[in-house]
Amino acid sequence: MYIKRKIEDKILRYVEKPEIIAIVGPRQCGKTTLLKELYNIVGEKAVFLTFEDKTVLDLFDQGIEEFARLYVKPNSYLFIDEFQYSKKGGKLLKYIYDLNVGKIKIFISGSSVAELTVRAIKHLVGRIFVFNLFTFDFEEFLISKNKKLAELYQKNKIDLAGLGSPYGQDINKSEADKLKSYYDEYAVFGGYPRVVLSSDSEEKKEVLKNIFNTYFLREVKDILGLIDDYKLAKMIKALALQIGSLIEYAEICQTSEFSYQTIKKYLNFLEKTFICAFPKPFFKNKRKEIVKNPKVYFFDTGLRNFIVNDFRGLDERGDAGFLLENAVAMQILKRGSALNFWRTKQKQEIDFIVDLENNKQIALEVKKTAEFPKTLHEFQTSYPEISLALLYFHGELNKHTLPVYLL
Repeated sequence: MYIKRKIEDKILRYVEKPEIIAIVGPRQCGKTTLLKELYNIVGEKAVFLTFEDKTVLDLFDQGIEEFARLYVKPNSYLFIDEFQYSKKGGKLLKYIYDLNVGKIKIFISGSSVAELTVRAIKHLVGRIFVFNLFTFDFEEFLISKNKKLAELYQKNKIDLAGLGSPYGQDINKSEADKLKSYYDEYAVFGGYPRVVLSSDSEEKKEVLKNIFNTYFLREVKDILGLIDDYKLAKMIKALALQIGSLIEYAEICQTSEFSYQTIKKYLNFLEKTFICAFPKPFFKNKRKEIVKNPKVYFFDTGLRNFIVNDFRGLDERGDAGFLLENAVAMQILKRGSALNFWRTKQKQEIDFIVDLENNKQIALEVKKTAEFPKTLHEFQTSYPEISLALLYFHGELNKHTLPVYLL
């Protein structure tokens, strides 16, 4: 079952352009499936290879002329999956590209920015377009579950760029309840395609376990060469318990037994391998506002919940507010928007400051229940040029002076 990914249409705009197209993202997010779909779309005179096939990989690495004779010269399109396995990939691909500009279109995929940056992209500056593929966003999740409800959601969802019409306008209570039930599942189990398409919760947990273990077997050991990876596992769990909060470096150092400088290095690694995101504070007044410590969110809440071993529904858990906040952060990050937060030294806080088109911004507060936070108005006093919005999961707000949306 192929679920069309939003990024597909963006990529297809560049099929006739000469640049190499690289699709990067976390393991098991659907890169191979998308690459095969693009292969099927372009049709004839295309070849699909994977560097998981050692014979193909060895030919590329050790016999590039023969590789070009077999796979480049007879074709108009070359697809290479798992490109990161080639240790000389960037240099060799540059060689092929420079000899065949305009004669063949090349597509590659890789499991993380970290691997492709080291082994390929640095050699291909000016010759490559990089597209990030993430796990399913909520819209893609819905398409896989209930296409009719997905169409209603698409019609009524929050349009951050224009603030659209409030969600729920054309949706009845029964449909709204179904949407909330699906959002609960999405927040708890996340958006990895194989997890979403699993038939029951036990299978979902098993798939998430496999994804996490594979991450340590391949990304952590292959890229970092880390022997004491149990310390990194401790560090990741400490971060998972801090979602939506300022990073507590001292606590993470104590838990993981890493030094502060090592922590900073591995935080960068976690971001490059699509495990965590670390939004920085938004500020204009250094005397009153937090300017340094970032927050932490996970790119996938299902993986986060596996790490803390908690798959209870939103109404049963004490961290539901933070989990909802993380789920919204996933949505914002997956649409490619820049993400910050606002916090004063008096601990007044807005969850998200999101960059929109045309140099506009929106301040976004996420709540489990329909609470009207005073901090939104206090924020607007300092930043009247920034729009405001509130997202909530339960309840109603009958009197309000800003756009209100149901998650």
